Amino acid sequence: MCDYSLHAVASRPAKVGDKLVSTKFPMTVTRGFAAEGEPNVAVCVLPGTELSFEREVDYDGGFFRKRARHTVARFRTVDLDNPNRHHDALEFPDGQLILLTQLEPGQRATILQLPAVPARETEPEKAEITVSRIESLIY
Repeated sequence: MCDYSLHAVASRPAKVGDKLVSTKFPMTVTRGFAAEGEPNVAVCVLPGTELSFEREVDYDGGFFRKRARHTVARFRTVDLDNPNRHHDALEFPDGQLILLTQLEPGQRATILQLPAVPARETEPEKAEITVSRIESLIY
């Protein structure tokens, strides 16, 4: 998912194995992920995606830079009921949540796993109607 603040930036969906870099996008007030070699294209990550960072994650803690003591995280969305807030976040194994806009630029991560998406199910009623129509055409 790409936060509302990145709607004016070119984007593409994340893929397993993508090598990402935390980035401050030009002409915006936000940060996000870009693929290596594509610094002006935001990579949209789905909630539930698992990432592995090269090193412990540094982030803006207000007055000082802080460090999350982990190298793996799960992408999440937070505060969806508040439209005027950034929603993209990383959740670390200890439960700590850090907004993507707080990440220090230049940190490298790899997409380990995308979230499971249930297979589309056909509606049984529609399937029966289709079979009935086919049978009536045949006979």
